[in-house]
Amino acid sequence: MARRPHHHVYVIELDDRVWNVARFRRANPGYVLGKPFVYVGMTGLDPDVRFDKHKAGIQANAFVLDHGLRLLPQLYERYNPMAYEAARSMEVELGIRLRAAGYGVWQA
Repeated sequence: MARRPHHHVYVIELDDRVWNVARFRRANPGYVLGKPFVYVGMTGLDPDVRFDKHKAGIQANAFVLDHGLRLLPQLYERYNPMAYEAARSMEVELGIRLRAAGYGVWQA
């Protein structure tokens, strides 16, 4: 019996100070002033649980650990839940879409 889809994409808002990190700036040459800075990820956990783990330093992305503010469910809720491969693809696609819209984006 196949497992029900339980993977999620998620988007975390990062504080503006992330723009001071040269590595983040280099990854976002098309950033549009005033747009949000975000981290895009995927997980087999509930996005709220995953965000809490990032902030606790558990399998954390450094940008989320240092600059993560809150989840932005309006940018991802409509896609969840989904199968693992779909979530992997959607993570990349969502990052590309947000970057094309001028967001500052980081993906692991």
